[in-house]
Amino acid sequence: MDVADLPGVPDWLPDHLRDDGIEELYPPQAEAVEAGVTEGANLVASIPTASGKTLIAELAMLSSVARGGTALYIVPLRALASEKQAEFEQFEQYGLSIGVSTGNYESDGGWLGDCDVVVATSEKVDSLVRNDAPWLDDLTCVVSDEVHLVDDGQRGPTLEVTLAKLRRLNPDLQTVALSATIGNAGELAGWLDAELVDSDWRPIELQKGVHYGQALHLEDGSQQRLAVRNNEKPTAAIVRDTLQDKQGEDGSVEEGGSTLVFVNSRRNAEAAAERLASTVRPHLSAEEQAQLEGIAADIRDVSDTETSDDLADAVADGAAFHHAGLARGHRKLVEQAFQDRLVKVVCATPTLAAGVNTPSRRVVVRDWRRYDGSAGGMAPLSVLEVHQMMGRAGRPGLDPYGEAVLVASSHDELDELFERYVWADPEPVRSKLAAEPALRTHILATVSSGFARSRTGLLEFLEQTLYASQTGESGRLGMVVDDVLTYLERNGFLDVDAGELDATSLEFPTANELAEERAASAKIDPDDVSALGLYHLVSRTPDMYQLYLRSGDREEYETALYEREDELLGPTPSEFEDERFEDWLSALKTARLLEDWASEVDEETITDRYGVGPGDIRGKVETAQWLLGAAESLAGEVDSDAARAISEARIRVEHGVREELVDLAGVRGVGRKRARRLFEAGISDRAELRDAAKPVVLAALRGRRKTAENVLENAGHRNPSMAGIEPDPDVEVHGASPRDGEGDHEDESEADQSNLGDF
Repeated sequence: MDVADLPGVPDWLPDHLRDDGIEELYPPQAEAVEAGVTEGANLVASIPTASGKTLIAELAMLSSVARGGTALYIVPLRALASEKQAEFEQFEQYGLSIGVSTGNYESDGGWLGDCDVVVATSEKVDSLVRNDAPWLDDLTCVVSDEVHLVDDGQRGPTLEVTLAKLRRLNPDLQTVALSATIGNAGELAGWLDAELVDSDWRPIELQKGVHYGQALHLEDGSQQRLAVRNNEKPTAAIVRDTLQDKQGEDGSVEEGGSTLVFVNSRRNAEAAAERLASTVRPHLSAEEQAQLEGIAADIRDVSDTETSDDLADAVADGAAFHHAGLARGHRKLVEQAFQDRLVKVVCATPTLAAGVNTPSRRVVVRDWRRYDGSAGGMAPLSVLEVHQMMGRAGRPGLDPYGEAVLVASSHDELDELFERYVWADPEPVRSKLAAEPALRTHILATVSSGFARSRTGLLEFLEQTLYASQTGESGRLGMVVDDVLTYLERNGFLDVDAGELDATSLEFPTANELAEERAASAKIDPDDVSALGLYHLVSRTPDMYQLYLRSGDREEYETALYEREDELLGPTPSEFEDERFEDWLSALKTARLLEDWASEVDEETITDRYGVGPGDIRGKVETAQWLLGAAESLAGEVDSDAARAISEARIRVEHGVREELVDLAGVRGVGRKRARRLFEAGISDRAELRDAAKPVVLAALRGRRKTAENVLENAGHRNPSMAGIEPDPDVEVHGASPRDGEGDHEDESEADQSNLGDF
């Protein structure tokens, strides 16, 4: 289909597509248009990676906006939200406004109502629905990217319920669901009342195979010699072979390409990148080496940690690792360098397969098993997961083909991998909504947000979920709901009266209630609740992923528990209750990490002390912010003095500062490191900063005029200009290393200097 023939799209779009080199649609895209995606029809597109799913979404959203509507694009990961926002901002030249909102903070996101296209995570959309964001009523199109993740036990139920609620809020809402190739795309289409585009078409060829011995065995039955040299691992041999230029049968030369290696843990990703750097180094030109040295320097500036140094060392040699423990800045630099073909190999955990744009000539699935706690050991990855990884191989305009390779260590394993993954179809996607505690959480939220006020209304709503459409057993949904309602009523979360449902004020136990309970038994004034006690409280919730107790940790944290038990909220379990006591200690370890961060302990010390990465710290911090914010709101509802203590603990962990810097760190553009420098220069709070002598401020901010002007403007200074101002020579500046997260340039970010990234 020629782009000039697109129905229902804005007048400027065909020319825009031509400027991007798109004259005709790919077959799956044309099929989507024929199914009515530009004219408001619901659609499920189940097609391979790199086959044009994003353009299908853009056609739906832009045609919806052209009709006067608002479009919402739901993504599973924050990193993907940032990528899609940058992608969609190309349309701002035509007058569209693009907004992005991530996280799960309690907010109605009112400012998003002025946007034509909103990009958000499913958790954020769930929060917007619960907070009754008024602009959601004006939605005309919702796109759910990676919708097959409804099968995920963690994120799946939230995505499923959110889509059901949006469709109930807007009966005429156009729903477009984008998915990898799955085994039951028709079921998803039936659930969403949608047309189905189910295709295995790809713009360039993808060959799947298994490496064993000295050869690459491909799915078409052919073999290619791929020798493993002495003392060389198979993965290194595959990377080396991919990097080498090859001469075709017609005499043409095919340039070498890049490799994406999937492994099963962060530690393995880092170790593999370190080893493969020696394989890549000889293939780098002098120009590439110089560019990589510059990127490595940027990586070191992101975070002053061992992880940052290890990543920079690998990148300088053309290799990298990628996992959720990295800071956001790390991941962005690695992804961009890989897209630019400067980094030749990236060793990653499976999270990178979830939609982030990382093209490569070859994909190597080195580890096809990973640890599964429910299985008590190593378990095989699903076919869908492996196919998602394989789909990263080969991108149009970048590679002449793509190859996806598993690695076998025996002839029997060679046969097994072909049967298990290469020739296998992906599993069907199944709803995980009925699993506890997901259903409890979503039923409670559905009642408290007014979506249902009776058992009948609740069942009517849940009938619109994927779970209901996949449950063939008559009466099963009613039985599951009744079990959950009984639990919620018994525990004081709901009042059930003659079939009417009402959420009680005890939706969650508040910090104040727990503090008063503790005070009653230990004679502690609720006003004396410590930050550690509050961090421990939120670390015990299901929303916080607790740190594991490593070998030798138990004794250390038992000692810490007995030293600081009076600060904790709620009765400590008996040490003979093994599981509960261990969870209590894991929560204490997590709380101690938060306390260290809020006490200005440097990032490298925290990562070493707790065995985490910079991204892990950010995850814990953001979750604690959200939970403490919820506790603060609940405490405020009962007029509790504890709300003040909760607020201070929240602000401290948000900015990573001690008590004396809480007010100062709250000024936009200050953050933990600048706040400490300003404090040491004699400026202790926002009011003093507002009236401070400008030479003192400039000296404390290391002579950075633009930064100083922005900080003073945000503090409300009457004349923030630094024109003609020189730094006060009597102000001593400590910690002036450029590797403190502030960068070396005048155009540095105004964000806080927490050195941490997003998920």
